[in-house]
Amino acid sequence: MINGDDTPPDKTLIVIVGPTAVGKTSCSIRIAQMFDAEIVSADSRQFYSELNIGTAPPSEKELQLAKHHFIGHLSINKEYNVYRFETEALVIFEHLFKKSQYAVMVGGSGLYINAVCYGIDDLPDPDAVVRKELNQLLENEGIEPLREQLAGLDPQYFAVVDQENPKRLIRAIEVCLTTGKKYSDLRKNRSKPRRFNMIKIGLNRERNDLFEIINQRVDKMIENGLVEEVRSLYSYKHLNALNTVGYKEIFDYLDGKNDLERAIENIKTNTRRYAKRQLVWFKKDPTIKWFHPDETDEIINFINA
Repeated sequence: MINGDDTPPDKTLIVIVGPTAVGKTSCSIRIAQMFDAEIVSADSRQFYSELNIGTAPPSEKELQLAKHHFIGHLSINKEYNVYRFETEALVIFEHLFKKSQYAVMVGGSGLYINAVCYGIDDLPDPDAVVRKELNQLLENEGIEPLREQLAGLDPQYFAVVDQENPKRLIRAIEVCLTTGKKYSDLRKNRSKPRRFNMIKIGLNRERNDLFEIINQRVDKMIENGLVEEVRSLYSYKHLNALNTVGYKEIFDYLDGKNDLERAIENIKTNTRRYAKRQLVWFKKDPTIKWFHPDETDEIINFINA
């Protein structure tokens, strides 16, 4: 167990992480049922109520098996960030720990996971004008100019940031521009104390198995109406919430840049790449104990140890 205080608390947060499509949802539900716990989602793609297919949120049946928080609680029109998530999630956990010794947090968004576990640096609020200009640059010219700008402003952070994530790029650039300092210099990376223990479980599969599940999931999304969902959101495609795998590829199809077959293949390819980046992120954390998603008994024994 790990925590940020010398006094061992009697409450435990079970953190379940891993790449997309690995099986986190079903595993977390079994763990939550076993430990009389509720689940907080740390999947930033599943926060938005309008994104019902492309983000693979828990089904209605799964939501009935265990109480979930932070699933479909936001509109895509609402500005949201990791700082707010940290604050709001900690409030939820304080409430949950009054009812149970355990709570579960599950997701694949590493930055959001770390914000709850360790805290996040207090950086300046976004400058509305700068952010608007950067978003306009993204919309007009794509992500490459953002990469070039950040590489010039802060090569240290550029070397470690997810260079496929425009939100991360824009946030770092705006901090550099508004403070005159490097984003990497302002990131203190000092852990904040938490009033609970943490047990961190990582889920993974053989790569070929994971990639096959990803491919099948994408095919199922198309069958379930992903194209129609994206089409209904076309007028909002400029929003950050929709600049994500599964949506941007269909927007390209609707814009005539690709045919549907190519768009589907691009979703599969980009999802596999995203899964690999997630694993790289989580593998850096030595406090995570790794299991196959079907090893429920072994996970329970590890938590009880």
